[in-house]
Amino acid sequence: MRIKYVVSTMVFWWRETYLSLEQECEYLKSLGFGVELWPTRKGDNDCRYVRRNWSRLAEATDGMLVTLNSRNDGPTITEWNEQIECAKMLGASVVADLRSLCISEDLGIADWDFAGEVVKIAADHEVTICLETGSLPALLQVGEKFDSIRYCIDTGYAYLDRNYSFNEYVDRLASRTGHLHLTDNYGTTDDHEPPGVRGGMARRNWDYLLNGLAKYDNDVIGSFEMFPCMPSTMIRQSCKFLFKVMRWPDEPKPEENHLEKHYYPL
Repeated sequence: MRIKYVVSTMVFWWRETYLSLEQECEYLKSLGFGVELWPTRKGDNDCRYVRRNWSRLAEATDGMLVTLNSRNDGPTITEWNEQIECAKMLGASVVADLRSLCISEDLGIADWDFAGEVVKIAADHEVTICLETGSLPALLQVGEKFDSIRYCIDTGYAYLDRNYSFNEYVDRLASRTGHLHLTDNYGTTDDHEPPGVRGGMARRNWDYLLNGLAKYDNDVIGSFEMFPCMPSTMIRQSCKFLFKVMRWPDEPKPEENHLEKHYYPL
């Protein structure tokens, strides 16, 4: 098992001032991270994955590991095709939730023709779709129907589920996991705290996740998906917990001059 790390652009949301996409990417690159792009920013309806934005995305993320978080506004087959082509251009996988594929979290309620067409388009473009953590039975049902589907384990969601334990999510999904959303909470709501908050998920859960993934020879992308405090604080706290305290492997290596590239929202 090999892990590479990205930071979700969610960490730049809900700020009084914003960095541009180019500044976000430059900042993350200086810290040794790739980027998980989200389709829109808070308050902005323009999707980043539409064709007219491709050249800007390619230039901003040049030299970075990139993943795409799928549109969640009920994308059509045409819009799915466009974002899959965008992912191929960027060498990215796509993280998608059940609803974006017209699949309910209730078993037996799904537009399987729609989902199958999306899966075929992704396979034709050699783009991996990682299905984000939702109802465990629904996820497994999709995996049984489509061999190419991989999973994204969202640690916050799995920790909160009252029907299935965190360990059950790891046991059932780890063999086909290609992506992680690394986030923490206090057990009541999915508030996307940085990993390692006091009173959050127990360290034994983090150990169980890493050990479960290590049983399989998969390439995994770990995405820091957080938004409560400033990005520099979240990234620093999360890295200290995962790499220094929990001793997760493959810590990103900052550029030599990263201290000169401060976080200055404009």
